[in-house]
Amino acid sequence: MTDTSGWTGHEVAALRHRTEVWIADDPDPVSRAELQNVLAGLPATVDDLADRFAGPLTFGTAGLRGPVRAGPNGMNRAVVRAAAAGLCAYLDDFRVAGPVVIGYDARRGSAEFAAETAAVVTGAGRAALLLPRPLPTPVLAYAVRRLEAAAGVMVTASHNPPADNGYKVYLSDGGQIVPPADREIEARIRAVETLAAVPLGTAAQQVEDRLVDEYLDATARAVLSAGGPRSLRVAYTPLHGVGRDVLVRAFAVAGFEPPAVVGSQAEPDPAFPTVAFPNPEEPGAVDELIALASSIDADIAIANDPDADRCAVVVPAGDGWRLLHGDEVGVLLADSLLRRGVKGTYATTIVSSSLLSTLAPARGAKAAETLTGFKWIVRAADDLAFGYEEALGYAVAPGVVRDKDGIGAALAVAELAAALKAEGRTLTDRLDELAVEFGLHATSQLSVRVTDLSEIAAAMERVRSAPPETLLGRAVTEVHDRLPSADVLTLRAPGVRVVVRPSGTEPKLKAYLEVVEPVPAGVPTARAAATSHLAQLRTEMATALGLD
Repeated sequence: MTDTSGWTGHEVAALRHRTEVWIADDPDPVSRAELQNVLAGLPATVDDLADRFAGPLTFGTAGLRGPVRAGPNGMNRAVVRAAAAGLCAYLDDFRVAGPVVIGYDARRGSAEFAAETAAVVTGAGRAALLLPRPLPTPVLAYAVRRLEAAAGVMVTASHNPPADNGYKVYLSDGGQIVPPADREIEARIRAVETLAAVPLGTAAQQVEDRLVDEYLDATARAVLSAGGPRSLRVAYTPLHGVGRDVLVRAFAVAGFEPPAVVGSQAEPDPAFPTVAFPNPEEPGAVDELIALASSIDADIAIANDPDADRCAVVVPAGDGWRLLHGDEVGVLLADSLLRRGVKGTYATTIVSSSLLSTLAPARGAKAAETLTGFKWIVRAADDLAFGYEEALGYAVAPGVVRDKDGIGAALAVAELAAALKAEGRTLTDRLDELAVEFGLHATSQLSVRVTDLSEIAAAMERVRSAPPETLLGRAVTEVHDRLPSADVLTLRAPGVRVVVRPSGTEPKLKAYLEVVEPVPAGVPTARAAATSHLAQLRTEMATALGLD
């Protein structure tokens, strides 16, 4: 017999049994009731139930992420308890001494998941140090080394949709987990036989608020030049996240006037009511910020994502405003540090602009490229001076925070903008100067969100098996497939580069596009050519991926 969804009665019965076993071991009465309601709706709810049990969440680019819902394929107390138990077992097995420091943002479930983690950590015989309130992710990353922790946990889904939450793990060096640690932790999570057998301890020890002041002082000392210009009018939004109070304090420590804050987005709100997606890169996300910036005649506008590890910059452009690409901000910050004489390696990822690999050596510094993700960037070199990725992430003081830091980046951008303003120039003026010196490096993306992950695999296989022979009419000179180490394909032609990969944090397929335009006829002409070429390249890659 087959039900209306195409499921056999045997399959539905097996799924019901799996659900009942899970319910019996779920420590959260709310989640148990949620699953009971789904069970009561069978067979009409079979697809929903199957999705909840499609598989356990696994550690991706930024740890665990998924919708807040009951079942193994969601973020809930049961999944968090198992993850915390696996982390503690890993630390014990590898004899990593010290406490676990835990931070959380203001998303749905974050405080509860942090408390659950603390109970498991103390039950395992370790001290659990809980940050005093919802705080930005870079504060947690700073705390790991400052408090000499064995590991750190940040409960956040960063810029994901409102329904999601996540579980980001840091190692004792202050960087996000990397292989083989992620696989080792996962193996121990799977080894947890029953959640009821996981010992729970006492409440966590709350970290004093002065840690935030220490983070701000250390960041300001590392990022800012003493006595530099501070005259700057800034509009700011935390996008309903946890960045506002820390950023305002950061500006005060640095000597800037307080930024004007978008009122409708100032308070943390897990529903993110004014934006479709709480990601500054998404269309419409910074519309209210731009409206505020226009009304106060701001010099620049800054947005953090909800956990404030990313930083977006919006600048005046003609009669309107323009959101700078992450590559543009990254190169501006790198150039500023290089001009100040900051020595060391300047790193970015294989999907970011290639300009940094030209700029750094030209200024007498080393450049490095890594796989996507700050877990790789911060480990690019022992003498890392700066790292960035095109997705609005910048490590402006890796000696303070071994991760992307939207608060520190905002300070660095503000100082650069103030210095240029004192000279009668702007951030876009500096970008034009770099284009004249090195050629205009323009980047864009083809990003496709899917509901069926098999579509991504099919598109990757399609372009691998039949890569385009030309890009913008220029013969493809290199096809670099990084399998099996990474699911990344790079195509190159003269003045053209395309990198294709699945997203590590969202159900998206991404093609990162770059063109390099000469500027003999001036930057405006080069920008117009780049815009046209990027649009053409986007169409060509959509065809190659079977997405047109």
